[in-house]
Amino acid sequence: MDPIELRDLDAARRYILDGLLLQRAIKPTANTVKRALEWAMEIASSGHPLPPTGFVADVGNVALGVDAEQRVREAHPVPGWPPALGRSYEDHVLGKLYADWTFERAGDALRKYKDKDRVRGLAYIVNQIRERAGISGVLLPPAVIRALQTTNPDEVIQTGYDGLVRDGPSPLLVQMYESLVSAGRRIAEVLAPEDVIALEQGTAIADMGQYVAHRQILQTTARLESKLPGRPVKPLSGRKEVPTRVLDEDQYPVGGYTSISSRGSIESLLHSQLAYMEDETPDLFDMKFVRDELFYYSRDENQFLRRRRAFVFVLFPDLLAARFKDAELPCQRIVLIQSTILALVRKLTDWLSTDAIRFEVLFVQDGGKNPLAEEAALLKLLLREPIERGDGEVLDVPDHDAVLTHLNRLTRMAQVHCLVSATEPFDMDLDNVVVTELIVSGPRPEIGGGDGTVASLDGEEPFDVWQESVLRVLQLWV
Repeated sequence: MDPIELRDLDAARRYILDGLLLQRAIKPTANTVKRALEWAMEIASSGHPLPPTGFVADVGNVALGVDAEQRVREAHPVPGWPPALGRSYEDHVLGKLYADWTFERAGDALRKYKDKDRVRGLAYIVNQIRERAGISGVLLPPAVIRALQTTNPDEVIQTGYDGLVRDGPSPLLVQMYESLVSAGRRIAEVLAPEDVIALEQGTAIADMGQYVAHRQILQTTARLESKLPGRPVKPLSGRKEVPTRVLDEDQYPVGGYTSISSRGSIESLLHSQLAYMEDETPDLFDMKFVRDELFYYSRDENQFLRRRRAFVFVLFPDLLAARFKDAELPCQRIVLIQSTILALVRKLTDWLSTDAIRFEVLFVQDGGKNPLAEEAALLKLLLREPIERGDGEVLDVPDHDAVLTHLNRLTRMAQVHCLVSATEPFDMDLDNVVVTELIVSGPRPEIGGGDGTVASLDGEEPFDVWQESVLRVLQLWV
């Protein structure tokens, strides 16, 4: 819905005052009014349409975790407000906020923010809900809210109450609350998954360039994953296999004791056999020991093998030219490369959950500087979970030789697969590493085996080729 512009200062002031009394999660008090005005000020000063301030207050109070004792058990009376509309708002809007999993995760992320960042994060949540649900808002001068912030909060509440008694509720607010109820019935989830991830990874309050790139990567990754199978793919015939060294600590017995036998060590002897010991020797225990008639616990001696696997993504500095938006593609080539990396990480994590896997992204420097520093910062956010677990890392390496040294070091303890991205084919054929080339010199990427020879994959549209490239890499690696 298109926003409504209120240029009349009295009408804008009435819109704010009436809305403050309509918050339902907590009864309007001096403290709640002060917080609601601060949140509304952040939204209005950012140039976004402002929903009813009561709705903004409810979103903020629920997201920040209202104590059960503070929640309103019975709706407080609002002069002239339709009772049926109030009950519908509580059921379909507040009920949705309390029950929705995306909003719960967003609230958990918001509570980790501090001071001004928390206010900005809440403004982001309100704006994303408004856009996702198609709710209208009001464009008004921020000076109206600023003037109310300097007024005594108790006086603000009394002024709003007197206005409702005198003039009744604003028809504009009634219309907006009806649209809120309709949206609450209509939408399945309050926020999109990329909204939640943006809050958890901090890009929701970052500069606009980083936020847009982060969101594009998440959306493009979802599109790439939509065409991938749910189960591990069948390995590609004729693919390269390399041996790896299995460390002793990767093998250990499975389970405990599985049966009882007449042979074993003294440590596994059944305790009941000690009853055969007597004061005189040789006793019955000695006789049974000589005859192998004592009983022992028998352990399952099967060995469990947990493979160590390392997946390395190398990005060369000439990919700076990939910051280019082709007409046939939905985003820049460099965004598609990052989305490819993220899609591979997600699928490999899902499919190889029984293996000890590690992910590394290496950015090759150019003259001691990393021209793709912004992309490196984004990938650190996108791979935050494996990095925090100690299973992931984003590194800068000085040159091509340093990449080879790093890969050879990894092969000492894991089976290594490497995806190298550049704009021109190159030769990186290693005997102990499965190297795959991803050459991005145009809208359609090309795949090679690290020997300098690349080939295009089939696809009607360029984006189909990117999806096929992700699938081909998985067939070569899994």
